[in-house]
Amino acid sequence: MHQTGQIYRPPSEASVQRLEVTIGCSHNKCSFCTMYRKTPFRVAPLEDVEMDLKELHDRGEKITRIYLTNGDPFVLGTDRLVKIAELVHQYLPEVEVLTCYASIQNLKAKSLEDLKLLKSVGYDELYVGLETAYAPAVKLINKGFTVEEAYENIGKLKEAGMKYSALLMLGIGGKEHSKESVEATAALLNKYPPYRVSPLSTAVLRGSELEELCDKGEYVQLTERELIEEEKMLLRALKINDCIFFGSHPYNLITISGVLPQDREEIIKHLDSEMAAWDRDQPGFLDTVWKRTDM
Repeated sequence: MHQTGQIYRPPSEASVQRLEVTIGCSHNKCSFCTMYRKTPFRVAPLEDVEMDLKELHDRGEKITRIYLTNGDPFVLGTDRLVKIAELVHQYLPEVEVLTCYASIQNLKAKSLEDLKLLKSVGYDELYVGLETAYAPAVKLINKGFTVEEAYENIGKLKEAGMKYSALLMLGIGGKEHSKESVEATAALLNKYPPYRVSPLSTAVLRGSELEELCDKGEYVQLTERELIEEEKMLLRALKINDCIFFGSHPYNLITISGVLPQDREEIIKHLDSEMAAWDRDQPGFLDTVWKRTDM
């Protein structure tokens, strides 16, 4: 299998076969992210994609789901994505879902008709890096879209019949605007319900622009306790049904998952119980901030 760049994928796709169709990230300017900073964006040749699919076919495994890598494969044009889907179905006819990261910018570049076509050839359950719908935070982290564009394009995705997983960043609104960030984000999700909500705690990475903003005081990190309180606030603000709440990202101090709304109170009770245990066993720890780290 070809692998010419770093591989990142959601924890929920850990056991899913991956297929490299792009290398790096087409945007690569988010202030919090250093994943692909040293990796120039490029497109994998179709010959390499087909070679990988032949190899998967020859293994004889039953594969029903493919995760496309790397950064944001949905940046590819509709024709190329359709061609990739045709190759997948040619070599792996049992594949039912093609999934990948997709940015709001990727969605902006595709018409409703494009999305309906892509849905028809198997693209679904896309991972959308929304992070937040709080406008000042969206601008701060340089996502490359506006909140209005997020509404418009997630609405278009839903109209095309595609499911999406909303990737969120707990604490990205900063210490003074936690409530506003949660309320704005929940408003969008309640209007266009995802099939999965995946919140992860914001980490300030060494070498990122967010680190510089933190040093200047333009972004103030939340403590571990405040991050968990924000997660509880989000849980209470979400008014969606049959939605997976995946709070088990490795960046989260307390990992917990369930289905909303039925597991909401149990998740909150677990978070409270775990916080009480931290306060008992390591007094003061919850009132510290995440130490800066590398990625």
